[in-house]
Amino acid sequence: MAKGLGNIMKQAQMMQQKMAKLQEELAERTIEATSGGGMVTAVANGKQQIVSLKIEKEVVDPEDIEMLQDLVMAAANEALKKSQEMMQEEMGKITGGFNLPGMF
Repeated sequence: MAKGLGNIMKQAQMMQQKMAKLQEELAERTIEATSGGGMVTAVANGKQQIVSLKIEKEVVDPEDIEMLQDLVMAAANEALKKSQEMMQEEMGKITGGFNLPGMF
């Protein structure tokens, strides 16, 4: 029985190491999202951080700042959503679909 528990602990430790390595790799990966037909582009990394934001000058209208704010929020939120989905998909490959609370 102790041997079986030791194997489980070893497997858990290996999974934890794989997940830590994957998190490092995902921090380097980026995902892009646009809004306004490509007028605003947001890029997020695998740590759910916006790393780049591009706004085309044609969409900048001093008379309609609200529209620009909405486009920026839409692009940023979509980039973060895609980043989170990418992370969950990659983590699922390691965990075999097990939901491990607090891991991501």
